[in-house]
Amino acid sequence: MPRKKQANPRRSGPYGNGTVEVLEAPRTQIAVEPDLKFQSHAILALQEAAEAFIVGFFEDTNLSAIHARRVTIMRRDMELARRIRGKRH
Repeated sequence: MPRKKQANPRRSGPYGNGTVEVLEAPRTQIAVEPDLKFQSHAILALQEAAEAFIVGFFEDTNLSAIHARRVTIMRRDMELARRIRGKRH
């Protein structure tokens, strides 16, 4: 005799818990105009600086892994690179 399926008491309707709220959230949010405007050159300069920082950081991280005779970077390599650079947070 096959077992009878029990209804899931937490799930009601076609969506799981919280899904309806997520679907309705964009409707209830009020659209506001941004108070800040940026020049396109400023955005590009910020992107260049961010990319240069990340590339340098990963170079330092990779050097730390190589120093430990590994080829795979690990979290501890990143932490060491941050400490050497003088940034803890």
